[in-house]
Amino acid sequence: MSRLEILLRLAGLVQFTILIASALVPRVLDWRGNLALLHPFLRRLFWVYGVFIVFVIISFGTLTLLNAGAMAAGEPVARSLAAFIAIFWLARLAVQWFVFDCRAFLTNWLLTAGYHCLTLAFIYLTVIYGWAALLPPHWRSL
Repeated sequence: MSRLEILLRLAGLVQFTILIASALVPRVLDWRGNLALLHPFLRRLFWVYGVFIVFVIISFGTLTLLNAGAMAAGEPVARSLAAFIAIFWLARLAVQWFVFDCRAFLTNWLLTAGYHCLTLAFIYLTVIYGWAALLPPHWRSL
């Protein structure tokens, strides 16, 4: 097993860890109270988007764990999948840095640490999947 395959397997697991943090978001951000102000259609739409994102992350983690060897070997479809996942996490990282201002919700050290851990996880996922997508064939055995 190459170093890249090990890092990809870890990336698959990191995504399931992100889901643990995601499960805490509705309570920490008081979705029940804050979303109650929205029209019922918009409230349901918000929840549906959240569920779809969870399914996407579950799919990314599962596909990675099942295909880490193919991704590390540089098989064409696996590289394409790695590129897509890298772009997803890069976009999420950009949103983290440039769109969301969550300082009002980082009310204690645990929430602040969690926020920074998520940022590090997004960086890790972007780098590892980017590496799997772009790494030249002769470097893949490292």
